[in-house]
Amino acid sequence: MADQEIENAVSRALEEAPERNFRETVDLAVNLRDLDLNDPSNRVDESVVLPAGTGQETTIVVFAEGETALRAEEAADDVLDEDELAELGDDDDAAKDLADDTDFFIAEKGMMQDIGRYLGTVLGPRGKMPEPLDPDDDVVEVVNRMKNTVQLRSGERRTFHTRVGAEDMSAEDISDNIDVIVRRLHADLEKGPLNVDTIYVKTTMGPAVEVA
Repeated sequence: MADQEIENAVSRALEEAPERNFRETVDLAVNLRDLDLNDPSNRVDESVVLPAGTGQETTIVVFAEGETALRAEEAADDVLDEDELAELGDDDDAAKDLADDTDFFIAEKGMMQDIGRYLGTVLGPRGKMPEPLDPDDDVVEVVNRMKNTVQLRSGERRTFHTRVGAEDMSAEDISDNIDVIVRRLHADLEKGPLNVDTIYVKTTMGPAVEVA
């Protein structure tokens, strides 16, 4: 269960958000301090599974063959085989469109080398290289887990954002998601909480409310 202060901040952010004619996401803004982000080893680059889900559709594409590909069709938005991968390698615009329209990629380990060869220059800079799938992994289970996953990625910037829910989720559920992210940051940053300056929560168009 999340800290009451987090839940109070989320409640304020939801209450103070002006009415919109679309379903807003709820986002977290994290400001870091006392970190040399020019050094890649200090940058935040994490995948976090949110306990209450993202509240949004997450687009997932699987690179697979055979039985794994058939299973993947149950859960993924699209499944691409070796031939389709090679075609993408020859069509830079199509590869970029796919990368921009897809939240996460998953791939059988045996295809990772070809994915690097054909799509590495497109997926790599976007931080979207696929999650490798071991032979004994259940592809449906992995896809469903990834649907509740968000990326924490700072790059060279002191401030970064991530999605933590949607406006029609409860403050408690959104707070639980935030709590998991904060705990992960505290565990992974060199000086833990001392490397976190401030954290704000807000709806897409609403005012920012300080969480920590």
